[in-house]
Amino acid sequence: MPYVPVAELNDYVGKELGRSEWLTIDQERINLFAEATGDFQFIHVDPVKAAQTPFGSTIAHGFLSLSLIPKLMEDILVVPQGLKMVVNYGLDSVRFIQPVKVNSRVRLKVDLTEVTEKKPGQWLLKATTTLEIEGSDKPAYIAEPLSLCFV
Repeated sequence: MPYVPVAELNDYVGKELGRSEWLTIDQERINLFAEATGDFQFIHVDPVKAAQTPFGSTIAHGFLSLSLIPKLMEDILVVPQGLKMVVNYGLDSVRFIQPVKVNSRVRLKVDLTEVTEKKPGQWLLKATTTLEIEGSDKPAYIAEPLSLCFV
């Protein structure tokens, strides 16, 4: 995470902070997510049945794609110097635009949209994140995660 002085956090609002590295969403990752959540809908875990759908293959769970935000954003989101910890504060909005097909490569684009001091030593950062799919003009989703930083 890039650390910046608290007084400079607002300088990043409205700016693109960067993009993550590409990550391949393979069937093993999808199956492990199904195991963890109990969501075994065939569109995710049965390649034969999924091939007969309009998608033509299995697709990642929407929540699997969303759960990648913290990892893909960790080297991009600016945080205040002196950070003791950062916690997930939720999401303001999420729009799933298209599914992530098995073996697609994805990356996260991060824009900082808002910085708010909640209390002394607590800063709420709101970002707009776009999960891009390699070779596609449309993203998988656009989401607004909130990160609460303690300094």
